[in-house]
Amino acid sequence: MTLKTAETDITYTIEQINASEEGMKDFLFTLGCFPGQDITIISKVSSNYVINIKDARYSIDGELAEAISIRTQEEMKKIV
Repeated sequence: MTLKTAETDITYTIEQINASEEGMKDFLFTLGCFPGQDITIISKVSSNYVINIKDARYSIDGELAEAISIRTQEEMKKIV
């Protein structure tokens, strides 16, 4: 599942970043988006997503949200 299809107010764990452009991947890493990090969608408005990572809030667009593969924390527990 990607962040674009996720629900608000649920904490997910980032599984991987599938960015089509290297610059996009670098930008997400500067926000703290990397595998294993927790992420929550605070709100979705049109194609804008307000996300919470490491107690900081950021606004990203739908293209960036599509690049972030996530799993629920319950799914991650089953993997470990």
